[in-house]
Amino acid sequence: MHSILQKFVFKKRDFARNILRLLEDLIINCRLAILYLVQTFLYNELYLYNIKKNSWTKLESPNAPPPRCAHQAVMVPQAGGQLWVFGGEFASPDGEQFYHYKDLWVLHLVSKKWEHIKVTGGPSARSGHRMVSRKREILVFGGFHESAKDFVYYNDVYSFNLDLLTWSKLAASGTGPSARSGCQMAVTPDGNIVIYGGYSKQRVKKDVEKGTVHTDMFLLKNEGKEGQDKWTWVRMNASGVKPTPRSGFSLTIGPNNRTVLFGGVYDEEEEEDLQGEFFNDIYFYDMVKNRWFAGQLKRHKGERKKRRRAKKEEGNGAGEVINEEPEGVKEIIKEIVAEDGTVMIVKQAVASSEAKPDSEEEDEEEEDAETASMIEPCPRSNAMTAIKYGILYVYGGMFEVGDRQFTLNDLYSIDLHKMDEWKVLVEIDPKTQEWLEEEESEEEEECEGAEGGGDEEEGEEDSSEHEQEESDHPPVQAAEAYPEYLSRTEPYWVKLARDNMGQDVKEKKILKVAQAMAKAFYDDVFDNQK
Repeated sequence: MHSILQKFVFKKRDFARNILRLLEDLIINCRLAILYLVQTFLYNELYLYNIKKNSWTKLESPNAPPPRCAHQAVMVPQAGGQLWVFGGEFASPDGEQFYHYKDLWVLHLVSKKWEHIKVTGGPSARSGHRMVSRKREILVFGGFHESAKDFVYYNDVYSFNLDLLTWSKLAASGTGPSARSGCQMAVTPDGNIVIYGGYSKQRVKKDVEKGTVHTDMFLLKNEGKEGQDKWTWVRMNASGVKPTPRSGFSLTIGPNNRTVLFGGVYDEEEEEDLQGEFFNDIYFYDMVKNRWFAGQLKRHKGERKKRRRAKKEEGNGAGEVINEEPEGVKEIIKEIVAEDGTVMIVKQAVASSEAKPDSEEEDEEEEDAETASMIEPCPRSNAMTAIKYGILYVYGGMFEVGDRQFTLNDLYSIDLHKMDEWKVLVEIDPKTQEWLEEEESEEEEECEGAEGGGDEEEGEEDSSEHEQEESDHPPVQAAEAYPEYLSRTEPYWVKLARDNMGQDVKEKKILKVAQAMAKAFYDDVFDNQK
């Protein structure tokens, strides 16, 4: 059973997470798994997010479903609003118990009470499936089931009638998607179902499994007359700029009959080694035109990009290329020495206190534009997304650095009509970040035992800029040892290192730089307290 838990923690990336909305509020059915070494904690809490007040409220409701993750939830308008939940999986903290659910629950939003709907004939126990509401029914597709002996993936489709409260299995003609979990479903304007992507794995040796990230797309088309169900699978070949291969992405219905895809991760598997590349990009899929296109963040009108340009001066017969220096920006170069002796150069552009812009208005405009372009959610998978009034909300998710897995609780938003800037509604709280490391390598153990290296940070900045920069870092708590400080604040330093080094740098090097920067800051604070 311990091996099952390890696979659950490190290899399965298709946790089902949904953020649901009602009127001016977003309802979140939390199934966040916080991982400690060999312990897994699952929740059955329900939270309400108020858009206008930008505040969370925990909703206490009796007779709630048991704790779980990787289930699905959809909102329907019947009876004043209902939240339906099906399936999922459970793992006990010690890893001795692991099983899948096949139960069906409904939360009545008027009374704020849960009800267990006990009906037969539904899908088998599973997790990682997908579920959507269509007219007066709920459709469930795919998923997987894992036991101590084997695992199985599904590609079946079930319908739950909201009037009769009965399950039925759809018998669709044509060739549909292969068995998978973690795909995405969307209902088209004419009531058909789009299936995109997903993940599955197969056993290539006795103890070796190989995962497959699916990038195909299918349409489950209802060709029956009114009141009749006649379903047919049709393979789709969408045009445009398609998302790069990935799993763990989030998808929700946006304005103008478009789905909005955010984030995800692409895993490179080699035997038992798993390296993931995480994303924070946006893709749109036009369900009417059957076309993908990438979401590009637009610049502010006042944002100006400095370039080399040809300038013809008076008295000179030929043009001269002049390198025009940016006004109000100064490049700071830091030399960071990691604990293993590796020397790294980190460059950062900061506002210069000595620069004198032409006008205060222009200076403020450029500063606002520069700040807006820097704000964005860090790359992640399994985030929860919802759209209300044309605004995309992105909550939480997870990312990995090496063998360490971080769970996020931040909240961002972006106006899909403007696509000009991300807004931070709730920042990452370093105190709430937890990580799980499967097994320390000898190299990491040696780094933890090493002395020095991190004390050799050199800076050319003046003291005022240095103090301002340090004040933005997570503070060192009283009597806090460095390992405790690093464990608490590592997500912040990883993000800072990634912002400085770029997205193309390998995660191991980013982690090394992040730890070196944290050590340098910690030592600097410690020295100043002497």
